[in-house]
Amino acid sequence: HPMERKIRVVQHPHGMTVTVTTQEGEAELQHQVFSYGHASLGGLLGEAASLLLLRVLACRHAMPPSITFPAIDKEGHLCTTTY
Repeated sequence: HPMERKIRVVQHPHGMTVTVTTQEGEAELQHQVFSYGHASLGGLLGEAASLLLLRVLACRHAMPPSITFPAIDKEGHLCTTTY
C-alpha cells in the first residue's frame, strides 16, 4: 500500500506545533500533534536551512568539529543534528 505523510509546522507565541498526518492506502487518516516551547527550539534549523548551511561551510572549507543543532525528524519529533 502506498503511504502518504504530511508534516505541518506552525509557529505561535508559545513555540511551535508539528502536526503529522499519515494515510496508508485506503485506511483512515491518522494525526499526531507535537508541541514544543521556545526554550527547546533555540537554534532550530529547517531542512532547507540545514542544506544551505552545509553548502556554505563546505565552500568556505570551514567545517568546525561537532556542530549540533535542534531539528525535526521525519516523524515530527524534536531531535538533534550533528555535522
